[in-house]
Amino acid sequence: MRCEPADALPDGRLVVSSADRNRGPILKVLERVLPKTGLVLEVASGTGQHVVHFAQALKGLSWQPTDMDAACRRSISAWLATAELANVPQPLDLDVRALPWRVPTLDAIVCLNLIHIAPWSVATALFAGAGLALRETGLLYLYGPYSVQGRHTAPSNAAFDSALRAENPEWGLRDLKEVESLAKDQGFDLAETIEMPANNFSVLFRKR
Repeated sequence: MRCEPADALPDGRLVVSSADRNRGPILKVLERVLPKTGLVLEVASGTGQHVVHFAQALKGLSWQPTDMDAACRRSISAWLATAELANVPQPLDLDVRALPWRVPTLDAIVCLNLIHIAPWSVATALFAGAGLALRETGLLYLYGPYSVQGRHTAPSNAAFDSALRAENPEWGLRDLKEVESLAKDQGFDLAETIEMPANNFSVLFRKR
């Protein structure tokens, strides 16, 4: 999740309205699919709204936020200062393309709204890094808009895709089959695909 455009609160927290809208439906999925205990890495944590919400609800898990954007990391730290959570340390500066990631063995990885606002090389690196960092059968959870068999699931997604590609030709909504094929090449199996509100999907992969 990008920190821009975002509203800034006086205490330094950045707020993206879509994060407030989608955090509840995402949490319902995470409550079911994540282990009860262990270490979860959030890739590209953005403002920090999501990780704080998830960590408050799933206290048996340790949550490690990350972002390569310094403004996002400052916002995450501001959210953590307000929430005072014992199960979330300070955010790490993580570029998924810098392999291997300097993290301990992970039980799960959560990545929201990233691969459509990044070059395809980032998606490739995400799966490669996850394959190195996750324990066997560990979960990689992706959330965001996707096309299905080459078709957009809604006119709004088609417009969003066009806008992204106009901003950067290497960006754009990814097709679920294309992502599944990449996952298989990197040692992951598709475990579940869940339709979410606002024409998004939760896509779950398990490391072999």
